[in-house]
This record gives sequence, C-alpha cells and structure tokens, in this order.
Amino acid sequence: MLRNTLERAEKAKKKKAALGEDVNIEEFEMENPEEHEEIDSLEDLPKKAQETLLKVGVEPSGEGRSGSFLQMDQSNVCTNCQSESVELMGMKQALDKYDWLQDYMWKAVQVDTDKYTAQTALGETSGYFIRSLPGSKEVFPIQACMFIGDENVAQTAHNIIIAEENSELHIITGCSTGSDVLSAMHVGVSEFYLKKGAKITFTMVHNWAEQVEVRPRTGIIMGDDSTYISNYILTSPVRTIQAYPTAYCQGENSKVLFQSILSGKKDSVLDQGSRAILTGKNSSAEMVTRAVSNDESQIYTRGHLAGRSPDVKGHLECMGLVLSDDSMIYSVPELEGAATDMELSHEAAVGKIAEEEVLYLMSRGLTEEEAASMIVRGFLSMDITGLPPELASETKKMIDLSVKGM
Repeated sequence: MLRNTLERAEKAKKKKAALGEDVNIEEFEMENPEEHEEIDSLEDLPKKAQETLLKVGVEPSGEGRSGSFLQMDQSNVCTNCQSESVELMGMKQALDKYDWLQDYMWKAVQVDTDKYTAQTALGETSGYFIRSLPGSKEVFPIQACMFIGDENVAQTAHNIIIAEENSELHIITGCSTGSDVLSAMHVGVSEFYLKKGAKITFTMVHNWAEQVEVRPRTGIIMGDDSTYISNYILTSPVRTIQAYPTAYCQGENSKVLFQSILSGKKDSVLDQGSRAILTGKNSSAEMVTRAVSNDESQIYTRGHLAGRSPDVKGHLECMGLVLSDDSMIYSVPELEGAATDMELSHEAAVGKIAEEEVLYLMSRGLTEEEAASMIVRGFLSMDITGLPPELASETKKMIDLSVKGM
C-alpha cells in the first residue's frame, strides 16, 4: 500500500491544482533547515512567539485546553495532552505506535490530487494525530499550531483526526509566521474521519505573513448520525491561499456546517470554498461565507453542493462587501442534483456599505472611518452555532480579535 502511494505521488509531482494560482514549490526550501528543540510547554517559547500564538487563538498557558501541539517548520516542537479521552501526538509517533493508521492515510484526500499533496507524501513525515475515544465527550478543545519560523521554508503537514463512535471532539488550530519571516509556503493535508454518532468542531484562524503561499487540502468522511462543524477565519494579508475542503456525507443523517470569515487586504488573492457530497440518506450541509475585499485584493468564494441521494438537504450563502474600487469578489455557487426528493438552494450577494448606515452612525458622533469600520466588523461577525456555550464564547472572542481594528 505504501509503495503504491509513493508511486502515485511521484507521478503527480508536477501536477497543477485545479483551482488557484500555480506556485513553484522549488522556489522554497524543501529540506528541514534545522531541527527545532522540543519544549514541554508553549510557555517555554519566547514572549514574542507567545503573543503571535494568542492572535490565532492558541493559549500558551494551556488554560481551558485539553492538549497542545506545535509544529515549527518541519519539527514537532511541543506535544502535551491532559485529557484521558483524547489521544494527541505527532504523526511520526502515531505511525510507529499504530499499524492500522496506514489504513486511514490518503483516503479522505487523494495523494495525487495535485503537486502539493504529492510533495507532502514524498517529504518528511510531519503533522499531528488526534483521536477521541469511543463515547467520550471532551469539553475543552485540543489546540494545534502550525508555525513557520524560518525564511523561505516550504512547510508541509499531514494531519489525521479520528472521532470514534459517539464521541465529541473540539479542535482550535492557529497558523502563523514569525515576525521576521517575509516569504514562505505552507501545505497542510488534513483528513477527518467521523464514526457513527461522532461530532467534531474545527476552528481555524490564519495569520500569515504577506508573502506566504498557503495550500490546505482537507477531506472529511462522515458516518451515520455524525456532525462536522468548521469555522474558518482569515483577516490578515497573505500572498495567496487556495482551499476547498470537501465533506463526504456518506452516513445516514450526517450533517456538515462550513462557516468562513474572509478579509482581503493589500494584494492578497483568496480562493476559499467548501464542498459537500451528499450520498447518505437524510444527510445535510450548510455553507455560510462573509467576505470583505479591500485595497487590491481578490476574493473567490466557492460553494458546491452535490445531492446524490433522495431526501438530502443543502444550502449555501455568500455575502460580500467590496470596499475598494481596485478590489473584487467573485462568488461561485454550484448546485448539483442527481436524485429526487431533495432540497438544494443558494443565495449570494456582493455590494458596498450602505451610505445611509454610515450617515446614521455619523449622526451619533462617529467619524466616517469609525462608522465604516463598525459596519464591517458587524458584517463579519456571525453567530456560532452547534458549540457548547464555553466554546462558542471562545470562538466568538477569536473572531472579534481577528476583525478588531478593521
């Protein structure tokens, strides 16, 4: 199996992605520039690095978290877990510990999808493994951080997340770069497996440097009565990002919710979407995106709902605000129906800030800039559904922190 996977990856080494700008991977340093020293706690990091982690929702003290993982460049720098119901470790350690883990590798995401997945398979093993034990309900989230500390690095990570039957798992992941990093590349392959009755909430905050190329590749395979909730937040400049996570709702009554908050700044190119393949009876999907373009940024928001079984439901919604004549938002909703008795719908709207709203707030004592900023923050803030009150509050705080100062 491993040999066949590597052969497929080798053949796809130069395969361009179907969407997004093409990136020359060879321009970045593929070998690990240096092994970063392991630490026992995120509090052992320099103060500046801890402040960077806080900006993406990663708490260095570990307070309110059940475990922490940090990958810096290609090195597993920190792994600790206080929960008895969750396993957390680096992928190298997990593959050594569990022979059966190979059965999950490259099933939710195909190794030959493009050159980014191929390079992840051919390069050094990295990333994290998270598994919630059967029947467990861990309240506090696991936090994981992908951090680029060296200039011109191509960071890769292959993550496997498994929620066993009737378990509940919360993950907060933040991705960022060191303050002195100008240019780099990140490729993150994440495969989620939800067994019968399982639930995963996955909240991701990106805060990259302005010249970082980002190519996440995510697949979610869902069993009967399972639920997957994704919250994605990007409000800082980045060179380009292209992501199209796909949920395979194979189980009966499986449900998926994608919520995305995007803010394009400077000359960033954001190509962000989500897709749900609805094959399980009574499976459903909802996709909600809020996007704001400024400066010379370009934002492409995509949503694809494919109903391939009776009695499935899906809705996608994209709302965008264009704040600069030199920026743009391009919304691409797709509905695909291949069965009877199903409901698929979409709504999309792109516009500008209503002048009467600005005038009203100015009449209450705000400047024009303050009024516009308040409207944008309100537009980007969305209700977080399906989370425990403590985690919903934490996620809302992360969103508010991300849009602060806009």
